Amino acid sequence: MSSWEQRTDYLVEVAQRCLRGHQSFDLYRSHLVAASQISKGTIYNHFTTEADLVVAVACAQYQDWLISAKQDRQQYSDPFECYLFHHCQRLHDVLAHKRFVIERVMPNQELLLQASEVYRHRFSDLLDQYKKWNKNIILSVGDRPGFDRYELLKNYIRGTMINSDDGSKQCDDVQTYYQFSYAMGQLMGHSDKRIPTKQKFTDWLLQLHGQAATSAA
Repeated sequence: MSSWEQRTDYLVEVAQRCLRGHQSFDLYRSHLVAASQISKGTIYNHFTTEADLVVAVACAQYQDWLISAKQDRQQYSDPFECYLFHHCQRLHDVLAHKRFVIERVMPNQELLLQASEVYRHRFSDLLDQYKKWNKNIILSVGDRPGFDRYELLKNYIRGTMINSDDGSKQCDDVQTYYQFSYAMGQLMGHSDKRIPTKQKFTDWLLQLHGQAATSAA
């Protein structure tokens, strides 16, 4: 990785930290100067428009989801559980770390048109990969005719993520993930399939917290 790419990644990480707990993308390139201790000129060279910064943050988030998706596919042999736990992990990440919910602003065609070509193409590629992964998992679980299950689930998951910062949800609340999974199962058209038990979600949360403690040590 070149020093340019490393600096871009660092600036995106700084932007993500600055956005924690925010309900709107109210971060501008100029805000990164003090937060990153990098000159304004350098930052503006990396992100030539404000849209570049938004799309770069979105690219980083989608890249993280794709990495997790591949790991989840290896961990869970059952595609139904794989899909549920993948999106539960996304919800847990938002709640535990107060992540800015990128679905509030992306995908956004108008914003993409304002972004530089390199960021626009990068995001489009990552979005296509993530769509493909989700669609393939849904098909692996079993197709249910009559509705576009991918669209139904995508819109529900987006709404859940956006509404997750209402202040009442806790990252360690088993019921939150149990209800979330139940709704996803229904929208997938597989009410006949049993979602993971509350005990399994409890064990899953303990494992996540154990991994977080190990990483922090």
